[in-house]
Amino acid sequence: MANVCTKQSYPSSHRPSMQGAKDKLDETDNSACRPHSICEDTTSVMQGVISAATSQPQESRRSSFTGAGAMARLSHFLFMLRNWASNRLQHEVERPDSFLERFRGPELKDLSSRGSNAHTSTQHPDQLRKKKETWIMDPATDNYYRWLSIIAVPIFYNLMMVITRACFNELQDTYTILWVILDYTSDALYYIDTYVRSRTGFLEQGLLVKDTKKLLNHYIKTPQFKYEILSMIPTDIIMLKVGYNNPELRFNRLFRMGRLFEFCDRTETRTSCPNIFRISNLVLYILVIIHWNACIFFAISKTIGFGTDTWVYPNISHPEYGRLARKYIYCLYWSTLTLTTIGETPPPVKDIEYLFVITDFLIGVLIFATIVGNVGAMISNMNASRAEFQAKIDSIKQYMQFRKVTKDLEARVIKWFDYLWTEKKTCDEKEVLKNLPYKLRAEIAINVHLDTLKKVRIFQDCEAGLLIELVLKLQPQVFSPGDYICKKGDIGREMYIIKEGKLAVVADDGVTQFVVLSDGAYFGEISILGIKGSKAGNRRTANIRSVGYSDLFALSKDDLMEALTEYPEAKKALEEKGKAILMKDNLIDETVANAGADPKDLEEKILRLESNLDVMSTKFAKLMAEYMSYQSKIKQRLTYMENKVKTLQSQHLSEVVEDKK
Repeated sequence: MANVCTKQSYPSSHRPSMQGAKDKLDETDNSACRPHSICEDTTSVMQGVISAATSQPQESRRSSFTGAGAMARLSHFLFMLRNWASNRLQHEVERPDSFLERFRGPELKDLSSRGSNAHTSTQHPDQLRKKKETWIMDPATDNYYRWLSIIAVPIFYNLMMVITRACFNELQDTYTILWVILDYTSDALYYIDTYVRSRTGFLEQGLLVKDTKKLLNHYIKTPQFKYEILSMIPTDIIMLKVGYNNPELRFNRLFRMGRLFEFCDRTETRTSCPNIFRISNLVLYILVIIHWNACIFFAISKTIGFGTDTWVYPNISHPEYGRLARKYIYCLYWSTLTLTTIGETPPPVKDIEYLFVITDFLIGVLIFATIVGNVGAMISNMNASRAEFQAKIDSIKQYMQFRKVTKDLEARVIKWFDYLWTEKKTCDEKEVLKNLPYKLRAEIAINVHLDTLKKVRIFQDCEAGLLIELVLKLQPQVFSPGDYICKKGDIGREMYIIKEGKLAVVADDGVTQFVVLSDGAYFGEISILGIKGSKAGNRRTANIRSVGYSDLFALSKDDLMEALTEYPEAKKALEEKGKAILMKDNLIDETVANAGADPKDLEEKILRLESNLDVMSTKFAKLMAEYMSYQSKIKQRLTYMENKVKTLQSQHLSEVVEDKK
């Protein structure tokens, strides 16, 4: 027992190994606390463990975890394994690249820092919460427009009521408490609007800027900033000395009129009736001018003296003219007569009255010209589509009269035009959408026509890209009652999809109906594929006639083949589907379909190649002729220049000889 419990009982050979194990444990702990380099291999610790184990002799390997010192060696191995695991699980921090940082905007820097510093974000939740709480107003959203509609109310209130209260003192004195509430409510909204403006984003390189410092600097640099700061100056403080019944001190609130104009502009772009809104907006501007002119007329009358002459407002001591309503209505009536240049107002007497009336007449002329010009332009815009459509009808009528078309056919053509106008189908989609980029045109076409195209059997399960190409190539067509869409034996150059209306498959007599096709039906899809071995070829196999007015989408064979050139796999799939449909209906000759290339097709291709080669040789001959003529002209010009230089040299030599003499 003494040999087991005492230090001297351990063999001497094991004591240094025990000490070495302790040293290695200390070294491991120190290395775990030491920061690791980015380029350090996290598996080096494990490799050290493996190398240490392999460097021991065979006998020690057998008893590496048994015998004396086994506990120390096991602890050492566990510590080394723990260190390796911690280094393995630790995320390496990406070193910032100063070169790339120069080309990164604030948005990209923010995005790149999110992934690389994910662990720091989790360690600092307050900073992450602070980032998330940053509020930015996007000017392209509906919330911005809603805020504009809110801030437009106090601006319009100040525009209408400040001048009214300043001129009609009775109105100011009667409702003082109401004006105090409304005034300071509008001021509070002004301050909130300034904060919103300082947090309103703007686009930089196509991205919305969300940096608050940038947004504030951008707002300060705008021309509206100084006017909006002027509108927030608390001039009401002066009322503490002069009295509250001086609303003219609030005229600086009108410097925020730009926000009202911005609201009107955005409303005009958003409304579905822009012409009506323009007319209403113009009438509102005119009413505001008439209102201000009426208030100024009353103020001038008060300054000169009520009833002192025939031009000013009558004496307010008279009970009929002393009422507030009569004061305002009389002034508004006078202002309307003057600014609309109707006249019938009392003539001015004093010089200041003459000057005011002359100014009103000039403003009235401008207002009248503005009304006439704007209303005329709006009416012409409203009737532009009707005028263009009527011009088309007139040209068709003149042509039919000149060519002596029968009255029956002329009546059918006019009825067809009437149907288009009544059903509002006169719009040319390609003409309307031509200014849009390709992607937006494709999205609109997909939104309108894709569901219709997917109903066709052969186009089901096609690639999305091919469907988009085909959707852009669909052509709307309208047929009148009794019109034949196709007849038996006609060459099939288009396929049709019924959008609206009814079509009848009729016999050769045009009366007997076999079946009626309605919305969503389609026909002619097999003929435009040109499937080899089809018994009908590319000929129509039935007579189809429109029962009433029918709206159809047509897809031509040329457009389909043009789209399929970029999708060879889809072309094979469509041909296989077409063959399956024809086999099901027993309308295909399998021997011809399974045969090789058709000799006629090869002959046609060879003839097409020969014609293309002839065209290219002709163009090449023209180019060679142009080149030869151009070369001859250059030679002539060079010869002329050489002769001119020779004459100049001879003249120069003669002059030199004369000078020497």
